[in-house]
Amino acid sequence: MPKTKTGSSSSLILIYGFAGLIILGTLLLMLPVSSKAGEFTPFIDALFTSTSAVCVTGLVVVDTADYWAPFGQVVILILIQLGGFGFMTSATIFMLAFGRRIGLQERLLISESMGLTRLGGLVTIIKRMALFTITAELLGAVIMFFSFSGGHTGGKAAWISLFQSVSAFNNAGFDLFGSFRSLSGHYDVPLVLITTAALIILGGISFLVISDIVGTRKWRRLSLDSKIVLTATAVLLIFGFILVLFTESGDPDTLGFMSIPQKIVNAFFQSVTARTAGFSTINVANLADYALFFTMLFMFVGAASGSTAGGIKVNTFGIIIATMWSSLRGREYAGAFRKRFSPSQIHRALTVIMVSLAFISLIVFILTITEEFRFLNLLFETISAFGTVGLSTGITPDLSIAGRLVVTFTMFVGRLGPLTLALALIQRQKTTAYHYPEEIIRIG
Repeated sequence: MPKTKTGSSSSLILIYGFAGLIILGTLLLMLPVSSKAGEFTPFIDALFTSTSAVCVTGLVVVDTADYWAPFGQVVILILIQLGGFGFMTSATIFMLAFGRRIGLQERLLISESMGLTRLGGLVTIIKRMALFTITAELLGAVIMFFSFSGGHTGGKAAWISLFQSVSAFNNAGFDLFGSFRSLSGHYDVPLVLITTAALIILGGISFLVISDIVGTRKWRRLSLDSKIVLTATAVLLIFGFILVLFTESGDPDTLGFMSIPQKIVNAFFQSVTARTAGFSTINVANLADYALFFTMLFMFVGAASGSTAGGIKVNTFGIIIATMWSSLRGREYAGAFRKRFSPSQIHRALTVIMVSLAFISLIVFILTITEEFRFLNLLFETISAFGTVGLSTGITPDLSIAGRLVVTFTMFVGRLGPLTLALALIQRQKTTAYHYPEEIIRIG
């Protein structure tokens, strides 16, 4: 029983930590110094922006470059970085910087927030994660500086490059290009698109998977978790690329006006960003309904557990798909890569998916009452918020106050909900000394 209470309080601390960070960001963004107009920002707009930054979503009700002054942009960037790291990981880094010892309670919180089952070596992992993150972001900023320096002064080009790199690695979707246009003005700059896509992928597969790859260097020695993350990521990226390329190549409002090499690069970029990041080189509202539907599926799945991205996670998705495949092949036990899943993992994965679908259904129903947009647009907005993706069909700035509050809550739940639910299921799990008799249920 004490263990359960400790676990429950750990989850609550994670929730309170993110909520506190959002509130702090809201107060800072409300200050006149944060806006270019030098006026107080309405509470709802500041709250929406702060939540979107901390939850690394990217949905915005005011354009980041046009509305926010340098101070406000710095606040947003810091919130993105802290939100991408995760509250406990960020707090641990600060404690280490000031020489504080990391106790057992902190180690439990960190392990839970990162999806780990062990406590040993956590501090070392966090130090390496921080070093890897900073290195990747600085390298990405340097590469993109060569492209941005052509159209901006040195200082502004450096700031845009750094902001873009941090936002991309943390799968945040915020940008400084103005007019809600995201990367549409750089659809013909492969260096920017490929660098941004690479940062999104690195941030989305998680440091633990990257560390496993570097440490083992052989596919057969990788952990089952890493194999599922890499396989599911590759399949989703390839499928998304083919889907966008073939459905949008003839549409002049999306990819139709581009050259063949540009179509290939932009189709791949949209496949990458649709799952986690929220950047876009085309107007998402112009996508065919078929493409919008599959984009919503990609956003719902998201990226890896313990990464900077959201969604139900490819780990969860991979377990369910592998279980289905095992069932179709008539296997008694579900598994993949010659390893077996525990029944409790399969049950947790199913629970996370079904609860997430139920939550999304409820939010969409509420938005149909408060808003007057098409159902498809509201569904797209909800899944984007829940998956902390940031793509939008353009309705975000026009949401009512009630709608903005609902989407804000959805972003918060999307960032912490799947993790908190999974932790709660683990904590409530107990072994029984007896089994009920089996009985057959008709299926199909």
